[in-house]
Amino acid sequence: MPSGARSALSREAVLDAAAGLVRRHGPDGLTMRRLAAELGTAVTSIYWHVGGREALVDALVERTVADLGEIRPSGRTPEQRVVSVARALRRQLRDRPHLVALVHERGLTERMFLPAQQVLVREAHAAGLRGARAAEFVRAVQFQVVGHVLVERNRERAPAQHPGEEELWSAETAGDDPALARALALPVDTERLFATVVRALVRSLLTAPGTERT
Repeated sequence: MPSGARSALSREAVLDAAAGLVRRHGPDGLTMRRLAAELGTAVTSIYWHVGGREALVDALVERTVADLGEIRPSGRTPEQRVVSVARALRRQLRDRPHLVALVHERGLTERMFLPAQQVLVREAHAAGLRGARAAEFVRAVQFQVVGHVLVERNRERAPAQHPGEEELWSAETAGDDPALARALALPVDTERLFATVVRALVRSLLTAPGTERT
């Protein structure tokens, strides 16, 4: 292959295109031929830049792990800062489900979450939590984020429901609370629900009395 053909393509461009294919078609949709067609190049050119498919997947996994580590808290209070971390982590997991699945398949899930956990540790320490109390804080926030994302994904992939929530909820099924029935019949605002739950969780963990913090 001429050197000019190789230099016209960068490793990052190959990884960008591969990540796009995984996002659109899942891990099984990532083939070297499809990737070459996406890039408008020869398969041999891709091999030169990243190696074979396994090496390509490894590189994608490494980049996904690095991307998930780029979380910067914002806000003036510990509660605001932790909620911002939780929202950023949720957004990252939501944006790249198939890439996260590749990380999981490679047995690197714990490593993937380590940077976010370290950010939460710093916020826990800044709020005065230490030792087992800080560890509980970090894990509670992480589990809440991951659990919420899994529920969201399951709801999105579920078949159409018959009857749906709008048909199931009435004043009678809602305990003679028509306003509650109307609210539960509406589509779930998952973003708002997530923020509400995380704020309540973080507030309770930061203010729980009678817990050893050293």
